Amino acid sequence: MENFENKTAYVTGAASGIGFAISEALVKVGANVMMADIDEALLSASANKLRNHKGRVETHVCDVIKAEQVEAGFKATQEAFGNIHLLFNNAGVGLAGKPGQIAIEDWRWIVDINLMGIVHGVEAFVPHMRAHGEGGHIVNTASMAGHFTMPGMAPYHATKFAAVGYSECLAQELASQNIGVSVLCPTWVKSNIFNTGKKAPTILAKAKTPKAAQATESDAPSSDATANQMYQLTKGLVENGMEASTLADLVLKSIQANRLYIFNDREARASVDMRRDMILKDYDACLKDLGM
Repeated sequence: MENFENKTAYVTGAASGIGFAISEALVKVGANVMMADIDEALLSASANKLRNHKGRVETHVCDVIKAEQVEAGFKATQEAFGNIHLLFNNAGVGLAGKPGQIAIEDWRWIVDINLMGIVHGVEAFVPHMRAHGEGGHIVNTASMAGHFTMPGMAPYHATKFAAVGYSECLAQELASQNIGVSVLCPTWVKSNIFNTGKKAPTILAKAKTPKAAQATESDAPSSDATANQMYQLTKGLVENGMEASTLADLVLKSIQANRLYIFNDREARASVDMRRDMILKDYDACLKDLGM
C-alpha cells in the first residue's frame, strides 16, 4: 500500500502511546481512523486532538478481550467510513513474575489481550478485506521481546513470541490476496506499558485491600521482588525511549515497503544474532548425535 489518503484504519489501544501516534500519523496523511480503546474518557480526549487534521476520526470503546466488542468495532468502522483497508492490532499489556508464582488468571489476562486481541481483530476484519478486493494491510504490535528473552518476564515474552509467529503465518496466507502483514517489534518507546501490569486481575484485587490503598502511584504493581525489579527497569527505559511519533512514521513507511518485520533499535540487533547462534548450535549438535 503506497497511499493512505482516503483509506480507512481501525487502531486498538489508540488513546495513548504507540496507538495514538499511529492514529495521528494516519490522519495527517488523509486516512480515516477509527480509534479504539478501553478507556472511554482518554479515548475521547485523544480523538479531539486529531480532529483538525486532513483525515477523519471516530472512536469506538472496545475491550479486545471480548471478540464481540471487536466485531462491533468492525461494524462501526464500516458504517462510518465504508471499506476498511488497515488494521492495527496494537492493544497490549505487560506482566512480570517468577514461574510457579504467577496466578493463572493473570496468565489468561495477558494472553487474552496480547494474543487473542490480535486474533479477534484478524477474524473480524480479514473477511471484509478479502471481499472488497481493494487490498489492505495488518500491523500486529509485538515487541523485541518476541525475539529474545530475559528472566522475570515469561508471560510477556510468551505472548509476544506468539504474536510474531502468528503474524509470520498470516503474511504467508494473505499475500496472494493483496493483504500485507507486518509485526511491529520495538524496544523502548515512550508509552504507558510499564503501568499496564497494575490491571492484572490479582493485582487489581490486592489494590482494593486497605493496606494496598496506602500505596503511592510510583509503587511497582506487585509485591513480588522480581516483578518489582522488572517494573522499575522497564519504567526507566520506556520513559527514556524513542518518541512514539518517530516509531509511527516508521510504521507507515514499512507498510508502504510491505515489510514483515518492523524494528527500531540498532543495539537490539545483536540479540537476534545471539538467538540464531544458540538455535544453530543445538540444531547442529542434535544432527551430529543422529549421525547426520
